[in-house]
Amino acid sequence: MHIWIRAEVRDFEKRVGITPEAVTKLIAEGFEITIEESKHRAIPIKNYQSSGANIAPANSWQSAPLDALIFGLKELPGNINILKHKHIMFGHAYKGQDGANKLLGKFKDGGGALYDLEYLLDKNNSRIAAFGYWAGFSGTAVGLKVWLHQQTNNLLGPKKINVYSSRNELVQELINDFENNNLNNRTKPNVIVIGALGRVGKGATELAESLKLKVTNWDINETKHGGPFPEILNHNIFINCILAHPGVPIFVPSSAINASRKLSVISDISCDPDSPYNPIPIYDTATSFASPVIRISDKTPLDITAIDNLPSMLPVESSEDFSTQLLPALFELKNINQGIWAKAHKIYLKHL
Repeated sequence: MHIWIRAEVRDFEKRVGITPEAVTKLIAEGFEITIEESKHRAIPIKNYQSSGANIAPANSWQSAPLDALIFGLKELPGNINILKHKHIMFGHAYKGQDGANKLLGKFKDGGGALYDLEYLLDKNNSRIAAFGYWAGFSGTAVGLKVWLHQQTNNLLGPKKINVYSSRNELVQELINDFENNNLNNRTKPNVIVIGALGRVGKGATELAESLKLKVTNWDINETKHGGPFPEILNHNIFINCILAHPGVPIFVPSSAINASRKLSVISDISCDPDSPYNPIPIYDTATSFASPVIRISDKTPLDITAIDNLPSMLPVESSEDFSTQLLPALFELKNINQGIWAKAHKIYLKHL
């Protein structure tokens, strides 16, 4: 069994789903591992070389043996017309997203297959591995940065979001931001987290509470009545941790834009703006590290941040956590036509 870890396309995508420690364990179980060079990846290539992996040039996976499994996280280069290999990645192709049919068509035309990491599920249909905690942690930090910018600057901002070496560095920067703007002696923002009991919500809540912010935690019991939810408008910052899916209620309708509200920042961590089930249908475009904010209203500021690769803000910690979760499933690739991998392939065929 040959796993080929490809380089990521995005400049700000510094994560990797399989760490050198996992490579060592996979090789010990008889796997062959190839990893592409990358100028963006947070974990140095020399660490993989020391673990016994083969090193290949960036973006050379198209010439990999056809029986190699191509492993990555986010999207593939847009100039590829057909996909001949089996790919393990987050495909974002099963909920009607923009480009979903185009991606699935490339697999169909090339004879390959998609094993979507979001749909790698255990017997209880829970995800085997997820970046959720770090998405919640990072997404709340971005929301706070947008709010802090609002307090000190009429212009849209911040202009970009940085990548951090550790969570401690990020938290300390936020503490300094509050102190430098004299906000510790003023009313700090109150935050509402919806989806608080999940992995994403727990990360969001922990970041907010580490800064001693007042947090309202909601989950299914508070939202099962289906709305409306005027309470959201009474908070300064709304953190959405609920994935778009059929039946999800609308949390912030278009009527909220001109309503009387304290709400001025939405951090949509789940980030499904192009899904028909988007629970925040007042925006339709994701943001990014390079352009993190959309302003919905100028009269009474309402800004949205919706970055779809938030855990790359803390790439080393999020990569190590994800790899640890995923490793037992990777061992099962020797029986790819059984168990969780067969289940993922069945989901792919359904959407194909």
